[in-house]
Amino acid sequence: MRNIELHTPRLTLRAATTALFDAELAGTRQLSTAVDACVPMDWPPGDYDRDAIAFFRTQVAEGGPSVVPWYSWYALMNPYKGEPTTLVGAGGYFGPPGADRICEIGYSVSTYYRKIGIATELVTALVEHAFASGLVSLVIAHATAENAASCAVLRKCGFREATSEKPEYLRFELASAP
Repeated sequence: MRNIELHTPRLTLRAATTALFDAELAGTRQLSTAVDACVPMDWPPGDYDRDAIAFFRTQVAEGGPSVVPWYSWYALMNPYKGEPTTLVGAGGYFGPPGADRICEIGYSVSTYYRKIGIATELVTALVEHAFASGLVSLVIAHATAENAASCAVLRKCGFREATSEKPEYLRFELASAP
């Protein structure tokens, strides 16, 4: 399967395939080779853990090629001033949008690459990709109130806080332009 990619000023987002998930589950050396990038020592970052990787791998394996863009994306920092390509984060969707035209996003950034706008760039790309599909009219995200950085990223990207059905999380929503 060919690579599916999105591009931002500093990042290349590569959609995760079962082969990439397999490499990631095998270890950072295998992942580094598979994505042709340096992998930070704290990989996988945040809530994007081994269980999440295995879950997304199963969903992509069962759903086939058409669902690949609706799960995980690797955020690769483009080479700059002689620095190598580096895996800096992961983000994506919790699956294809349903008949309600809603999709949920999530993201995690390596601790080594936080506070430099990577999460904002990643979220913006995911939102634009969702709306450009023509299948999504509302993107949602959840964050704990204690995760001030994530809440700030979502607000910066235009999300508004909404009523949450999960008491331990804040819900954020962003509707497409009519």
